[in-house]
Amino acid sequence: MQRYDRCHCRGCVWSGSSFFDMTSYIVSKKLKHQRAYMLKRKFFEQNHGQLLEQLVSQRSGIAERMIITLEELKKATHNFNKDLVVGGGGHGTVYKGILSNQHIVAIKKPKRVVPKEIDEFINEVAILSQINHRNVVKLFGCCLETEVPMLVYDFISNGTLYEHLHVEGPRLLSWGHRLRIAIQTSKSLAYLHSATAIPIIHRDVKSANILLDDTLTAKVADFGASRYIPMEKSGLETRAQGTRGYWDPMYFYTGRLTEKSDVYSFGVVLVELLTRQKPFSYLSSNDESLVVHFVTLFVEGNLLHILDPQVIEEGGKEVEEVAAIAVACVKLSEEDRPTMRQVELTLEGVRTSEGRVLHNAVAKQVYNNGIEVGVQSNKSVREGNEGSTRRYSMEEEFILSASCPR
Repeated sequence: MQRYDRCHCRGCVWSGSSFFDMTSYIVSKKLKHQRAYMLKRKFFEQNHGQLLEQLVSQRSGIAERMIITLEELKKATHNFNKDLVVGGGGHGTVYKGILSNQHIVAIKKPKRVVPKEIDEFINEVAILSQINHRNVVKLFGCCLETEVPMLVYDFISNGTLYEHLHVEGPRLLSWGHRLRIAIQTSKSLAYLHSATAIPIIHRDVKSANILLDDTLTAKVADFGASRYIPMEKSGLETRAQGTRGYWDPMYFYTGRLTEKSDVYSFGVVLVELLTRQKPFSYLSSNDESLVVHFVTLFVEGNLLHILDPQVIEEGGKEVEEVAAIAVACVKLSEEDRPTMRQVELTLEGVRTSEGRVLHNAVAKQVYNNGIEVGVQSNKSVREGNEGSTRRYSMEEEFILSASCPR
């Protein structure tokens, strides 16, 4: 009988050890991949991805592109490389990325989302996916495979209106550009309020959320705070949100959100365009906020004291007309403010050769019953009646002390 002895050579021992290590590596990698998949699936379900799939599947052409994988966004941003950060703020960090189809996008990675608002977020994504307006940044889709959902927008290359107005350097906007940007922004907000299937309120209108492309065309962005209002309702009770210096004081106080809150914020942007002053940090020699001081000077006929010199030089009669629109927008009572559609038509009239008269609705809201605006000076409060004094003092408590951005 032939005898086979066990081999004790080092090569055989090494081969066995190598096989064991390789097997362990493969198993470990498979388990790691499985855990990552399960975690992504958990977040997808937690973020109500199935609801979004159901919503977008009902709309032809949207389902295929709306839901974007985490792997795709990692590739697009080189694993969220900090060198690709192009912006950020209260809601999160924005990365520039290139998708596999070579489309350049902005990827917004939020800091947090309140769990109870996930349903609203998903519905907003489904609604915004239908918006096709040249002055609204296009939403490509979202990723739900992380704890906090990420949004993917068209990348706009020329910075924000805020940067063009306030960052030192050669980025001075002509009056013609400013008026055109104001008109385009009003068009986008009027579209959101009245031309979509369900009215959408932006809720954070400000110069930092108005992007400009290479031709200085305005693109309204950052719908992280947006809400939509069902057609059968005139308003929505919600926690006040926005940016100091721009927010509607009555919305802040009551929590009742309507389209007129965007109108107020847009009025502040008009004041900013006219003065090149920052709404959240400006204080006059009398400790008045930007809007208070602007309206006081408007009533006195002394706007030259606050207007940007370039606006004075280039704007002519148009400046006074745009200032009147701004004053109408920032009235305290939302009922006294024009709609964004009225504002759009009036601004368009300012730009046309025959349009040197304010839209009737806006003119009425500027001149009837005096100038009662969303923020008032202490002097005007003292001169008012007892009821208005109490109302304005409440408003001042929230607004006049604001001195920093969100």
